[in-house]
Amino acid sequence: MPASDLHADRLRRLTDARLYLVCDALPGGHGLGDFLPRAIAGGVEIVQLREKGCNWHEDPYDRLFLREATGHAAELCKEHGVLFVVNDYPEVAVEIGADGVHVGQDDMPVAEVRAIVGPDMLVGLSTHTPDEIDAVDPTLVDYIGVGPVHATPTKRGRPAVGLELVRYASSHARVPFFAIGGLHADNVGEVLAAGAARVCVLRAVADTDDPRRAARELRESIGERPLEV
Repeated sequence: MPASDLHADRLRRLTDARLYLVCDALPGGHGLGDFLPRAIAGGVEIVQLREKGCNWHEDPYDRLFLREATGHAAELCKEHGVLFVVNDYPEVAVEIGADGVHVGQDDMPVAEVRAIVGPDMLVGLSTHTPDEIDAVDPTLVDYIGVGPVHATPTKRGRPAVGLELVRYASSHARVPFFAIGGLHADNVGEVLAAGAARVCVLRAVADTDDPRRAARELRESIGERPLEV
């Protein structure tokens, strides 16, 4: 597939997606081979592997672990027909053939990320303020995360942005956005009412005994709200 066609296909699949899952290599203590197929069967359409404790640049054991974990996750996602994204490490994303890479405001600048991953791969960026949403360059960034909507232990030290930023993104974001941060089936309706059509979750699926059911409940709650981008 030509480069432009590959990126266009990935972007189309991302734009059509409603439920994005972030997890580590042992979500809720489960192995990826057991967990991911069940979460995907429940309705997860994008998976991001995030291992914040890894020191990829300095620790060879961490490098080996990250390569093996991301490679395994990438294979599972490809087998089950969903997009796979690596958090923070564009070099690893290229090495294992991921569909995308996601970075934060304090990570590598997106221009450098794009230079590493090339034109085919999706690039995602976390945003926490209106200025950060306005500063997104659609020629470099394919989608953004908006949040954290609620305080969450996965983002220690990051204050909740509430629903106002979701409302802002719904009318100002120039790329598809996913609301993120403390979301679950009981409160996802709030971000939908604020203008979100896509949701990213972590613990709501990863920390459950039945990820398939948890994902299905979320996916049904999101429903078929019209997509804004």
